[in-house]
Amino acid sequence: MKKTNKEEIAKQRIKNLFEQAEKVFDEKPNLANRYVKIARKIAMKINLKFPRGLKRKFCKHCYLYLKPGTNCRIRTKNKKVVYYCQNCKKYMRFPLPKKS
Repeated sequence: MKKTNKEEIAKQRIKNLFEQAEKVFDEKPNLANRYVKIARKIAMKINLKFPRGLKRKFCKHCYLYLKPGTNCRIRTKNKKVVYYCQNCKKYMRFPLPKKS
């Protein structure tokens, strides 16, 4: 298989895993966290970066699926979006896009 073909398959699998995690989170948060860990392993195996939208759906420190209002707090401060994981008590900061 070519690398681009592997990347496309991996991206699709990762996207599907995050969709499943979103559906399952309310009833089974442990299963949603497992889906995130599997998605990370797939990405690491072929050295693939997560898309921007998916990067913000899990904690960079404890790798748990984040759902705003449930186990995550989102604020804006100093031109940054700050995610606070209520599981590991750590922050993740992402720059706000510049207005043109």
